[in-house]
Amino acid sequence: MTELIIRPAQGQEAAAIAALVNRAYRGESSRAGWTTEADLLDGKRTTAEEVMALLARDDIQILTGWVASQLMVTLCAERHGSHHSVHQSVQQAVHLGMIAVEPTQQNRGYGKKIILAAEQWALAHWQASVSQMAVVSLRRELIAFYQRLGYQPTGEVRPFPYQPAMWQAKVENMQLLTLQKPLGVN
Repeated sequence: MTELIIRPAQGQEAAAIAALVNRAYRGESSRAGWTTEADLLDGKRTTAEEVMALLARDDIQILTGWVASQLMVTLCAERHGSHHSVHQSVQQAVHLGMIAVEPTQQNRGYGKKIILAAEQWALAHWQASVSQMAVVSLRRELIAFYQRLGYQPTGEVRPFPYQPAMWQAKVENMQLLTLQKPLGVN
């Protein structure tokens, strides 16, 4: 099997990244993999324009994973700082999102590899001490996968964001659970 090469995304890849994210999350194509949201949501997850806007930000790093010349996996890492108190410094956190693996290529370790690469990138470049992600509460298998990678629920629950111009919910009462993992702890 050809090795997965992970590297930062480039501007000209925005359309390919958006297409992969939409294939992995929504619609019939996503049903080829186990991480589909097709039963929960209709519509698009993102657009090439949105990906381009993300790539232009200095607090975001989109990573891509390639096998030969085919895009297999992508992930968006966003830097967050949170203040603890007046006497303590700012804790750097990274939020991982838009994690997408080509539906027909899932269960090959690509998702795990890009998540671990993003954690290392955030630790090295942003001195992040914690990694977080928000997961739809109904996605039990996905939550279990992230827990196997060391992510644990923080107890924070937010309403699912509704953007009718992009997507439409098929079920009621969806929520986002925040999962978190400490970084740089040996």
